[in-house]
Amino acid sequence: MSDTPYSIDLDSIRGAFPPGMEAPPLLLDFAGWLKGRPWGSVGCFSLQGQFSDQAPIVDGSPLRDRFSLFMRLPDGSAVGGWYGAGLDRDNPPIVGLGSEGDYELLAPSLDGLLAKLTSQQFDNAWSDLKPHDEVECQTVELAQWLTGRLGRDMAASDDDPSELPDFRGFMERWSRGREDYWANHRLMAELGWRLAAHLPKGKNAWDKTHFEVAIVGKQYEARVLSRGPQPFEEAASIDPCCAICVRRCAAHSPSSGCGTP
Repeated sequence: MSDTPYSIDLDSIRGAFPPGMEAPPLLLDFAGWLKGRPWGSVGCFSLQGQFSDQAPIVDGSPLRDRFSLFMRLPDGSAVGGWYGAGLDRDNPPIVGLGSEGDYELLAPSLDGLLAKLTSQQFDNAWSDLKPHDEVECQTVELAQWLTGRLGRDMAASDDDPSELPDFRGFMERWSRGREDYWANHRLMAELGWRLAAHLPKGKNAWDKTHFEVAIVGKQYEARVLSRGPQPFEEAASIDPCCAICVRRCAAHSPSSGCGTP
């Protein structure tokens, strides 16, 4: 593990920022400092951009201009900037989107996140942002670089939580609203009964069937994601539903899923 360097994809990072916004120089400089260093030496992550569509968010497509997700954790969680209402778009707070549905404001700014990496100030839910036990820690070197880069001592700040924006509340409201929207959407209900034959046959709560339906205008594609992409026998009957582009994962609740009108 100590011989494996950090994975860094600058093109995907630049592309993950909302239209008209550039990746901050501090982030690009940090990527340069991190390049070639052993994975896990300052935290267990990769620097790789992604859109909110693929992030662990319920119906994340409409939020593409609200996030700049530039870091991925091994469990599928994502970290990046949040451009909420009234926040500084030039220096947004850094948030975490947990793969298990936990959402947290991790730092008030990018330099605050890097400072917390140097001091390893992350709880168990975000322990992947701490150095790996089996790799030589380089957080002291990161602290020295950050101090030189910013021209000031970057001890992790003790921001008053009451003064920080309520990111968790925002995400909980968004998730509830979008789940209700799609659970009661007419087209989702029609797709649901057509595809009900693919629901799991077992009785375990964790049993699921993955499938994908993409519909744009009069063109569509439907596949069962089991043993490789398999065609739907019901594909022809889906054709009349052409009005949305949706990705769904059918579990025991046929109403679960998300999409983009």
